[in-house]
Amino acid sequence: MTVSNTPLNVVTAHKQFSEMGDTPSAQSVKRQDAYPTRLTEAPAALTQPRQDAVVKGRELSGPLSREQLDEFERKGFLFIPNLVSGAELDELCDDINALMNNDEYRNQEFSITEPESNEIRSLFAVHKLSNRLGELAFDERVAGAARQIIGDDPYVHQSRINYKPGFAGKGFNWHSDFETWHAEDGMPRMHAVSASLILTDNHEFNGPLMLIPGSHKKFVPCLGETPKDNHKSSLKAQEVGVPSPEALTELVAKYGIEAPKGKAGGLLLFDCNTLHASNANLSPDPRSNVFFVFNRPDNRCGEPFAAPQQRPDFLAHGLEGD
Repeated sequence: MTVSNTPLNVVTAHKQFSEMGDTPSAQSVKRQDAYPTRLTEAPAALTQPRQDAVVKGRELSGPLSREQLDEFERKGFLFIPNLVSGAELDELCDDINALMNNDEYRNQEFSITEPESNEIRSLFAVHKLSNRLGELAFDERVAGAARQIIGDDPYVHQSRINYKPGFAGKGFNWHSDFETWHAEDGMPRMHAVSASLILTDNHEFNGPLMLIPGSHKKFVPCLGETPKDNHKSSLKAQEVGVPSPEALTELVAKYGIEAPKGKAGGLLLFDCNTLHASNANLSPDPRSNVFFVFNRPDNRCGEPFAAPQQRPDFLAHGLEGD
């Protein structure tokens, strides 16, 4: 399949940084590590306050209402049911099934299989593998929502298809995506948002995503040095860069756990620092989604903050032309 580079389909550049004086440039912030992690010794506190605003583009154009932005700011995530339906959803699912069943991808670095089988669990860089997914990544319903949250026209930091087969799909440990992107990709600040379009019905038995509402307002430093090529094992089962049981216990006691569920075609937006996890799929119903990470251009990645080297490009795309 031909790999295509889909440009950012915007006519007018939008930008609105928060009153908190977010980042004038990625490089100036890079010199100061605002969120130290992968520590050798336990920190003095289990968590530290977030230093970046959550919603930074309230006055920018986009599909989200003020009430929806308020909910995102409060909880760190927002579920929008029925964003895609009918023939559009069917065509997306057909395209994704073709990608996931393409044997040419099975043993590629950007294809991650289940820990105990050769069944594809995640396929990365999908907005470059499929014209349809490339168009979806910059659809105003998705990228426009990201613009309102991060405060500028976004670029795709990462894209992937996740698939959790019935009975055999494994779970994933609690983690903050930002902690990984900061430590291993060199993302300076919390100016990124994830958009997950669910392609199968999500219910309580097929391993839906669980999130801790409000956890995006706290950064949890993690212990342990990052091994070389950590991504080769962490994408199957993450062991480095996970919060301590003590930190999780404290946050869950304060905020609880929620698992947004709904019909195929719903969109889940969640902040880069919201703690999330998923259980194994013990039902016969598979669970799958297509996932885009949107980052702010002035927050693009540099040298990793806590890893020997940056992860491969399929995990951390740069701006076109960089």
